[in-house]
Amino acid sequence: MSSTARTRPGLAGRLLVGQALVLLAGAMTTWFVASIVGPGIFHEHLMRAHVGHTAAEARHVDRAFTSALLISIGIATLTSVAAALAVSWYFSRRVHRSITSVADAAGQIAAGRFGARVADPGLGSEFATLAATYNTLAVRLEAIEATRRRMLGDLAHEMRTPLATIDAHLEAIEDGVRTPDRETLAVIRGSTRRLRRLAEDIGAVSRAEEGDPALDIETIDAGELARAAAETARDRYAAKGVRLGVDVDAPGVVRVDADRVAQVLGNLLDNSLRHTPPGGRVTISCRRRMPWVELSVTDTGEGIAAEHLPHVFDRFYRADTARDRIRGGSGIGLSIARALVEAHGGTISVASEGAGRGASFVVQLPASAD
Repeated sequence: MSSTARTRPGLAGRLLVGQALVLLAGAMTTWFVASIVGPGIFHEHLMRAHVGHTAAEARHVDRAFTSALLISIGIATLTSVAAALAVSWYFSRRVHRSITSVADAAGQIAAGRFGARVADPGLGSEFATLAATYNTLAVRLEAIEATRRRMLGDLAHEMRTPLATIDAHLEAIEDGVRTPDRETLAVIRGSTRRLRRLAEDIGAVSRAEEGDPALDIETIDAGELARAAAETARDRYAAKGVRLGVDVDAPGVVRVDADRVAQVLGNLLDNSLRHTPPGGRVTISCRRRMPWVELSVTDTGEGIAAEHLPHVFDRFYRADTARDRIRGGSGIGLSIARALVEAHGGTISVASEGAGRGASFVVQLPASAD
């Protein structure tokens, strides 16, 4: 198989051979038709001119014309064929180089080198589209690979602490330093819960970002979504001593998956609760700002410094890593919220005046006709 592939001519060679056959067929057809038709027409016109010639002279004139005609056509045909073959060879080589460059770049991507790009060969819109499409694919694959590597690194980093905690306590029990009492088992169980929550959140954000969150769309009043989310979180807020308010002003109707939007609002409320000290306040609001319906969660908590604002929706990003790990967040709750909102055709944003001045998360969902 490999030896056959090596001896088989490439696309450029086959194009050149095909063009040569076409030109050869055209040249032979021209020569044949000229040799059959040309002398007869010349002799006929010669007879109509009533030019006096002996039979020998007439035969000589006919042979001279036929020879001149065929020699001229032969030279012209050979010149045309040579010129056409030269042009065909030039363009065949360009096509060959273009296809080879795409194949080489594809091979580099297959080998894991995602920076390979293909230049526009200048052979027309079709090849330009092919090069642009390939480069777009390469860029997306490079971004996906970078995300995958970053995600694996972050996941390994996030798993290290609870696994180390479990291992340390189990080793202490085996060495007799600690006993499997209620306190020790609570620490171990807390670490396993954190690992389970991390696995669930990774699955949720992956499904959402892949564009397949299995949405069950229905028409619902956005104000009811805000009230239901607040009611679900109220006990947790009361336990920490943080006030939770609801402000629904002219709510709009949206077509959404109510459970998924509830998950978004729940993540935002949990995030605000973690970053708002006892005595603080969190307000969930609903406003209609055509063509959107806005659901916002605003807190009076720690706030977010300006340099952290562009990254708060990134996976595993934490402005205060140590404190957030203590509070138990997986680091991807806001990533899940963004992916689910975008799956509904909406947007999510965050604003903060700085550290210690609270933060506001705003979800915009397309308004539906009442």
